[in-house]
Amino acid sequence: MNRGNYGSALVLAALIGSLLFTETVLAAPAETEGASVSAEYEAYYERLMAIENQDGIADGGFRVVEDQIFALEPEEEDSILMVPAFDEQYHRLALFIVDGDGRILYRTEQLETNYCVKGRMRQPVQSIAAVSFQDLNRDGRTDIVLITFCVNESGAYAGETYKVGDVLFQNAAGNGFYRDYRISEKINRFGMNKSAESIAAFVRDGDSTEFLYTASTLRELQRNGFRIISEQCYLRTFGKLGKLQVTPGTYRLADYDIFMIYLVSEQGDIVSVLQPMGEYDNLYALKGVACRDIDGDGLKDIVVLARYSYEGEGGELLIESDYRIYYQRTGGFVPDTEIRDAYRCSDEDTMEILVEKARAYWGWQSTND
Repeated sequence: MNRGNYGSALVLAALIGSLLFTETVLAAPAETEGASVSAEYEAYYERLMAIENQDGIADGGFRVVEDQIFALEPEEEDSILMVPAFDEQYHRLALFIVDGDGRILYRTEQLETNYCVKGRMRQPVQSIAAVSFQDLNRDGRTDIVLITFCVNESGAYAGETYKVGDVLFQNAAGNGFYRDYRISEKINRFGMNKSAESIAAFVRDGDSTEFLYTASTLRELQRNGFRIISEQCYLRTFGKLGKLQVTPGTYRLADYDIFMIYLVSEQGDIVSVLQPMGEYDNLYALKGVACRDIDGDGLKDIVVLARYSYEGEGGELLIESDYRIYYQRTGGFVPDTEIRDAYRCSDEDTMEILVEKARAYWGWQSTND
């Protein structure tokens, strides 16, 4: 699941679902439950609404992302433009739809990326990862797919980059856009925000990873297209949890293999779900899954070593080796939050090297069970 806090985002959207956001119905964030935040938003909103043309965006306190200005209908000579801009004070992203004369026809800041941190005006938005124009609801009108790169300034995942996806549908009149917060929430909660292609696969084609998080049995997973990596699938006894089948596998969404590991009972029920892929886009190669006691409590823990691919901020394809450790506890497994920060693995690391280093972190003198 993506880092960040993806709430319902808007009071109005929560009340009436899919809401048309025109210049006259922009609303304060649902999270603004303090007088100071409300006052901040009102001042920010007035500043946004006072902008009348493209040249005035910078004067209004926004930084235009020049290399992400695109024509919505590039084949048309007088196509309107989408102009994205970040508020310099709060890191909030606004989209402006501008005609050929520079006049602003439509604007909105009611975007999923502006509500990652609840109760705060300042957001962790850093840059735009992707913009795509497609007809996603098959009504013949061009819609907008937007993905941003975000980095939290504090908290457990401070400094780590993650993506936030969003979709704006063009309205029937052709003079504005609306977004369905329920669609955006699912895109991000279930990791379908890796690319414009994966968002389109969900919104346009109905392909979804939701079942990966909601399935209760292995049969249900397989029925929906989950492919087991059989060479790394085996039975192990995990203390009071009993004998469980460690079941790694992938699900194909657009061009990406989504990697998950399930611990399945002998009756075929899912007991626990592990998400070792984190914020990476795609499983490139699974190097190993090991069940060893890492923290010295006498219970088998799980170590996962794999290579993943992801898109860099410059659009380049990057491949990286990484690992995750899950400690067995009475009620299931909990992810490590310390060792991985202390030791980042390389392509040369093997499972045995990782186990030795992880055990050394906990004070072990050898790797013998």
